[in-house]
Amino acid sequence: MTQAAVRVRVGSVHEFAEGHRVLVPHGRYAVGVFRVDGEFRAYRNVCLHQGGPVCEGRYFPLMTAVVDAGGRALGERYDESEPHLVCPWHGWEYDLRTGEFCGDRRRRLRSYPVTVEGEDVYVVLD
Repeated sequence: MTQAAVRVRVGSVHEFAEGHRVLVPHGRYAVGVFRVDGEFRAYRNVCLHQGGPVCEGRYFPLMTAVVDAGGRALGERYDESEPHLVCPWHGWEYDLRTGEFCGDRRRRLRSYPVTVEGEDVYVVLD
């Protein structure tokens, strides 16, 4: 028997700064709701690696290497176009916009629909 979907209010739009997260308890798991690039994303708080609390991890832009024409490393820089979420247990990185695991884009976190009605943000849990 499957559960019916439930819509849960997680806050107001103005309460979510860029990168802000709210953890919503849901059965055995929690669901992390994030504001990313002005939009909302929600993922199950379970890392694909060993089940760590991925939604509680650090949030930062993609770090890319800067190299010269000969391939020599000159340093690193942040790429703001791809925000990452890093699992606090073992450092697995996910694209926060898509939930894709950065080591293998075919794998992704379990996502949930998020809706905005007026100023209220809701996540739909099943």
